[in-house]
Amino acid sequence: MGVCFQPRGFGPATTKTGCVPKLTRIYTRTGDDGTTGLVGGQRIKKNALRIETYGTVDELSSIVGLTRTALVDARRKSQHANEAGAELDAWLAWTQDVLFNLGSDLATLPKDRWEGMPLIEAADATALERAIDRCQRDLEPLANFIHPGGSYPGAFLHQARTISRRAERLLVTLAESEPISSDALRYLNRLSDALFVWSRWINHALNQPEHLWNAKTKPPDPHQAGP
Repeated sequence: MGVCFQPRGFGPATTKTGCVPKLTRIYTRTGDDGTTGLVGGQRIKKNALRIETYGTVDELSSIVGLTRTALVDARRKSQHANEAGAELDAWLAWTQDVLFNLGSDLATLPKDRWEGMPLIEAADATALERAIDRCQRDLEPLANFIHPGGSYPGAFLHQARTISRRAERLLVTLAESEPISSDALRYLNRLSDALFVWSRWINHALNQPEHLWNAKTKPPDPHQAGP
């Protein structure tokens, strides 16, 4: 029996053919009582920690998707920007696939996992480390803290980094009461690092300066402000 995933959330629907069923109806009304279904059919409250965790993973994938959209325009600036953007987009496409795997894993209790279920593996964190090392070769070492910003793709990646950290915090909390894969924890920890480096790398490719933290900052002089 094949496994197909529903459009909302990460709970799967199964078919005898293994094909994705036609989406003839989006709303089901089954969640009107404030509960949602896990892969095994269990109904739990929508504010349960497990739901909050994979909902945040879904949020993370959404901002990664927004970054990919912003890359479309950014890649038109130059040949170098196009090449860098294409490379980054490939990594982000892979990231969204892995995040979906993580979300479906979190939507499945351990007893309901099936043979061949796509799960995060140790190799996924290792792949991120390779990506980080590759981008770092093009970047100057940081001598100061930086603020989020720069190009649209760079700024969105900074936002993705903060969501990744939030997802990691939730996953750590969930792991205190339920079995959670150490590979998943390691991947999310490494992903936030990758998102930070990718933001710097694409800003560099687009010739966008980084906003440095000024510990001795002063408010602007209102008399020197423009109209």
